[in-house]
Amino acid sequence: MVKLIASICLLVVLAVVNQAQADNLQCNIKSNAVFRGWPDMKEPCIKSMRDQIQKEIEASTQYLAMAAYFSTDTVNRPGFAEHFFKAAREEREHGSKLVEYLSMRGQLTDTVNNLIKVPSVKVTNWTGLSALEDAFKLETEVTKSIRELIKTCEGTSKKADDNDYHLVDYLTGVYLEEQLTGQRDLAGKITTLEKMMSSHGQLGEFLFDKNL
Repeated sequence: MVKLIASICLLVVLAVVNQAQADNLQCNIKSNAVFRGWPDMKEPCIKSMRDQIQKEIEASTQYLAMAAYFSTDTVNRPGFAEHFFKAAREEREHGSKLVEYLSMRGQLTDTVNNLIKVPSVKVTNWTGLSALEDAFKLETEVTKSIRELIKTCEGTSKKADDNDYHLVDYLTGVYLEEQLTGQRDLAGKITTLEKMMSSHGQLGEFLFDKNL
C-alpha cells in the first residue's frame, strides 16, 4: 500500500510540474503570412479533438493507478499489473498521436497551455474482476467519445467543407476499430474470469493472473 500511495503521489507531482511548464509554452514568434490559409479545421472539430486528447490522458492515468495497485506486495497480481501498464501506454500513445495530428494540421502554432489538464484518478480495493469491469466501462466511454468526435468532424450542414474527410477516415479506420477490438477482448476476459472464480474462487483469480 505504501508503494501504491508513493506511485500516485509521484504521478500527481509530475502532472503538476508538467502543467506548470505548459502554462509557459506559448509561441511568441509571428507566423508567416503564407501559412494563414493552412489551418483548415473547423473550430467545433478542433475543440472535440482537444477534449478527446484529455480523455485519452485521463484513461492512461487511471490505468497507471490500477497497475500500481496490482503491483503492490500486498496484492501481488503481476499479470493484472502488466495488463494495465500496457493499457496505460496504449492510451498515452493515442493521446500523443492526436497531438501529432493537430500539429500536422497546423493547429498547435500558438499555445498548448490548455491542451492537457491534470487528471484525477479513482483508487479503490479492486479485485481482478472489478478492475476489468471498470476498464470495460472506461473503454466504452472512450469509444462513445470517439464516435461523438467523428460526428462533430463530419459536420452538420450539407456543405462539403464542413466534413473533415481526412480526420474522419483516420479516426474510423484506426482508433474506432482498435477501441472495438479492445472492448471485445475485455469482455472475453471478464467472462473467462467469472467462470474460473465461480468454479475455483480466489484460486481462479490467481490462475487467471498467471496466464494474463
